[in-house]
Amino acid sequence: MSMTVARTVTVAATQFACGPETAGNVDRAERVVRAAAARGAQIILLPELFETPYFCKDQNVDLFELAQPVEDHPTVARMQQLARDLKVVLPVSIFERANNAHYNSVVVIDADGEQLGLYRKSHIPDGPGYQEKFYFSPGDTGFKIWETAYAAIGVAICWDQWFPECARAMALQGAELLFYPTAIGSEPTDGDYDSSEHWRRVMQGHAAANMLPVIAANRIGFEQGQSCALSFYGRSFIAGPRGEIVASANDQEAILTQSFDLARLRRDRAGWGLFRDRRPDLYTALMTLDGQSWSD
Repeated sequence: MSMTVARTVTVAATQFACGPETAGNVDRAERVVRAAAARGAQIILLPELFETPYFCKDQNVDLFELAQPVEDHPTVARMQQLARDLKVVLPVSIFERANNAHYNSVVVIDADGEQLGLYRKSHIPDGPGYQEKFYFSPGDTGFKIWETAYAAIGVAICWDQWFPECARAMALQGAELLFYPTAIGSEPTDGDYDSSEHWRRVMQGHAAANMLPVIAANRIGFEQGQSCALSFYGRSFIAGPRGEIVASANDQEAILTQSFDLARLRRDRAGWGLFRDRRPDLYTALMTLDGQSWSD
């Protein structure tokens, strides 16, 4: 019997504060990508909407001017060149304008600088300080994976991370790693509430239930809006295939790296039988909002 040949990939999660100037934020993103690549990272995750402060704290129609089409997007073009130079894979979060529609999107850039595709955030939150439904339409791409130079990856965005169906869908399509760029922090209506452990645990569950590493990148820092302020807590992390935290940040700028043997993880998933023993014929309640089917 032949031995499994190792197929090792090194991933990185980054976190940093986002200031008022787009140029400075993109410069900072490039700096941390270069630093992560210097540590051997091949797939590098930046936080959600890193080009600007998190503008969804308020409903301000003028902020729609921040959105740009994917075609000829200056930050995407710059990240394509960076990926090409460093031979790294970059999922890049942007505020996308598509004709009259606006999306919270990620462009996946392969290690040769080519765009592999686009994912539009599916689950859109709406609450004090996180008023995303004002700015973003629900994504229409569905959950997707991309065969990059180093691994098949699934990428979802922030609020998507609370929904196990999203992670499972990407896993079923063949994702070997799951990436979540995010922007989460304090709650304006309850300054004493800290969601960071809950936020981590739900994604650790995705890792354990699918036996896939999960990489989450958050922003840090205090940001003042018109109606409220948010303190982003960072706590970016990398979870292993049993849900264990293998790399962790606090509330300071950070670059986390971790290597995984994808061939070994694939063998382990097969051995546990979590996908073999699924019963999708019994999961029809998941296709409804209230758990009932009125067609019966």
